[in-house]
Amino acid sequence: MTEKVQLSATVSDDLIGKRLDQAVAELFPDYSRSRLQGWIKDGQLTVDGEVKRPRDKLQGGELLAIAAELDVIDQYKAVEMPLNIIYEDDDIMIINKPAGLVVHPAAGHWDDTLLNGLLHYFPAIAQVPRAGIVHRLDMDTTGLMVVAKTIQAQTELVSQLQDRSMGREYEAVVGGVMTGGGTVDEPLGRHSRSRQKMAVVGVGKEAITHYRVLKRFRAHTHIRLKLETGRTHQIRVHMSYINYPLVGDQLYGGRFRLPKGVSPQLLEKLKGFNRQALHAKRLELFHPATGELMAWEVDLPDDMQSLLKSLKRDADHHEIEQ
Repeated sequence: MTEKVQLSATVSDDLIGKRLDQAVAELFPDYSRSRLQGWIKDGQLTVDGEVKRPRDKLQGGELLAIAAELDVIDQYKAVEMPLNIIYEDDDIMIINKPAGLVVHPAAGHWDDTLLNGLLHYFPAIAQVPRAGIVHRLDMDTTGLMVVAKTIQAQTELVSQLQDRSMGREYEAVVGGVMTGGGTVDEPLGRHSRSRQKMAVVGVGKEAITHYRVLKRFRAHTHIRLKLETGRTHQIRVHMSYINYPLVGDQLYGGRFRLPKGVSPQLLEKLKGFNRQALHAKRLELFHPATGELMAWEVDLPDDMQSLLKSLKRDADHHEIEQ
């Protein structure tokens, strides 16, 4: 199923001498640069009826016309499911995602994902690419996500991700005792031997993670992290790279770490924590329609709060014994 897009605009004097792809980004701001470039290359965006290259310069006065089609998501089922929506208006939804929920359909998860739930909750979102999903969280990562309800909102929010004006902060529990905060600035790419994993690679994409210590325990640390970039598995890979892997991370966790004289209760808690202890706690963005700076913050989920209580109880008990 597709939706027809038919638009036109005349090149004004202030765009004289600009590249075609630069001009159309200004004239048709409701659509992303990559989408507009695709239409140019496919001949669906013409200049005075002729197909031009993205880099061709404009003289002024030309008529730019779009006659294109947008794919509407119809291959995925709309499925009723509980969605923890903490904010919603005509343009965006802010969702607090639980552990275990896959964001986008893939092998093994075709009709039990957040996308399926969005299609049921707000059917019109089928007309927005990826059902309005702007950024993703791993299946077992909890916390805040923004979903765009219109193409215009999605284009603006993607732009904020790209220019790094959208703020995303996380909390995590890692193995090992950190001496202080810092920054990991290491490029990420696909692992050379395991296609399921990402890794620090010299020819990878730029990835920057800032972290600071919230609380130290006997063999673990509670930290706060801020992303400058949003690469796949970025926090998990970066923390593992500096030898502070996330508790419960089945993919990047490495050797299981235990404090000396660990109690049976804490041992059971650590061994039973079978997801990465990672939570998207705070989200900050400029509203795509009003430009207002908005921010949301949600508490840690119950399993992470329980884990932190057990670690504190162990640390307090050890201090008393000493």
